[in-house]
Amino acid sequence: MNLLITGGAGFIGMNFVRMVLACSHHQVTVADSLTYASHPQEIKTLSTNPRFRFLKRDISNEMDIAHIFDREYDAVINFAAESHVDNSIHNADLFLQTNITGTHNLLKYAKKGFANKMIQISTDEVYGTLAPDDQPFTENSPLQPNNPYSATKASADLLVRSFFETYGLPLIITRCSNNFGPFQHAEKFIPTVIRNALQDKEIPVYGDGRQIRDWLYVEDHCMAILQILEKGRPGEVYNIGGENEHQNIEIARTILQLLKKPDSLITYVKDRPGHDRRYAIDSSKLQRETGWKPSGRFIDRLEYTVNWFGKHHKGDRP
Repeated sequence: MNLLITGGAGFIGMNFVRMVLACSHHQVTVADSLTYASHPQEIKTLSTNPRFRFLKRDISNEMDIAHIFDREYDAVINFAAESHVDNSIHNADLFLQTNITGTHNLLKYAKKGFANKMIQISTDEVYGTLAPDDQPFTENSPLQPNNPYSATKASADLLVRSFFETYGLPLIITRCSNNFGPFQHAEKFIPTVIRNALQDKEIPVYGDGRQIRDWLYVEDHCMAILQILEKGRPGEVYNIGGENEHQNIEIARTILQLLKKPDSLITYVKDRPGHDRRYAIDSSKLQRETGWKPSGRFIDRLEYTVNWFGKHHKGDRP
């Protein structure tokens, strides 16, 4: 297939591109504006592959979109997003532009016939928060976003749904739990803990640290998307979870143990506004329809991630 992967220079997108090039014969076009969270050096390395094409373009820009769709694609996988919740709280403008306007631009070109299929990569944060005893989110859970980031992702999801219902376009939405693994930006929780621990710096933990997340290894997420690309049904939503619920404080302490660093590095800081208490996601629909399941033990995946960042650590930005 001829694939367009938007946001393919970011954390999850980069891992997906690498997997596609390694495990298939697909042609890959990556469109990415190369923001602070991208990996331009990896793009340079991948550019030696004859099946890879890179376009430095912004999906929220009308002129850039026209350059991106200089051909028809068998599928578009939209990873492009502003994703750091703290940044969205301080200023949501870029989140509206990339996450909503950018998605709308892609949908317009899909409607014009430039894409035979589109997968919108979303997040479990659109569902809001769960109480400790609540059942995990399913695809039928109501959308109740609690911060500007998740609100823009929910808005994009609704746009995708509307284009399926109104125009009958072959569109699919995926909603994943918290990812971790190689190439994740330093602003995210697990890289922050690793980076600070390596430098013997204080590790900031919001509130009491008992927020619960379902952790999904990024390669498992990418494999799920490949399965959905092949077997997913248009108009459907697929949840992708790691079946690994852990408190943030537990994650921090485990990383410190792996690095043989003291728990005294942990410092509790004021909780952020609208901080969701718990995420948990039910992936049974995806598993039933595609046969996908998360692989490997969480602790092994986490240890590999810690070692990867240790090898790639460069000052304040691993």
